[in-house]
Amino acid sequence: MDSPADSPTLPDGTRLGRTALRVADLDAMTEFYRSVVGLAVQEQTPETATLGVDGTALLVLERTDATQRDPDAAGLFHNAFRVPSRAALGDAVERIRTRWQLDGASDHRVSEALYLSDPEDNGVEIYRDLPRDRWPRSADGTVEMATLPLDLDSLAAESDGAKSAPPETTLGHVHLEATAIGNVRGFYVDTLGFEVQMDVGAALFVSAGGYHHHLGINTWNGRSEPASARGLAWFEVLVPDADALQAIRDRLGQSGVSVSDWSGGIEFTDPDGITVRVRVE
Repeated sequence: MDSPADSPTLPDGTRLGRTALRVADLDAMTEFYRSVVGLAVQEQTPETATLGVDGTALLVLERTDATQRDPDAAGLFHNAFRVPSRAALGDAVERIRTRWQLDGASDHRVSEALYLSDPEDNGVEIYRDLPRDRWPRSADGTVEMATLPLDLDSLAAESDGAKSAPPETTLGHVHLEATAIGNVRGFYVDTLGFEVQMDVGAALFVSAGGYHHHLGINTWNGRSEPASARGLAWFEVLVPDADALQAIRDRLGQSGVSVSDWSGGIEFTDPDGITVRVRVE
């Protein structure tokens, strides 16, 4: 049997943990993610704020003096927060309608999703999954997602008026803007170990354990420079055990990727300069 280091596949149970943003106005950004997205402030200093649900951290905001992200720079397309029910998604519709502006909404056949932008123009998705046994799949087992209209009035009617996200809310996926799909595919699939769930040329959706996607990656906006300045600082991948973490470290080393230790895990950058952290859950 191959050892974990020989297998380029992440184990079932792998998921995302936290995501972090470099921000200019820490107070305004904290208030948005509290009152609109519905996360609770768990820890706050003059330089950082950590938000999440029921003691679980999902988002870290880091104050910076860096300039706004350049239009040519790779980086974040959106952070996607997954809520556990249609009622919770209806609550999000109501919070957005009351306090903010909705940019879009879609039925993806595997999920129902709301799209908006935070005060510093970082993309945000709030979504709920449809039952996994209803996800349409190709003959090879990968998912078949689509972008269909979503009835917002029907969704809002299921709201129970909650002002905050429920305890089961997670960081469901992160969607990145890349400079070249081939480069990031080689990194996230062939080296890191995610599996392709859907490839539409200018966009790639990858996951572990058959999930519809833990990472989306696209080149829709023609980014041509590495990530820099404000916006995505890092995101975190959680693996189920120390063997999985070591296997990732080994594969990265064999591919010539520089790996650093950090509290509880490892840290490295992707081909576009985006920082990824991996630790054992």
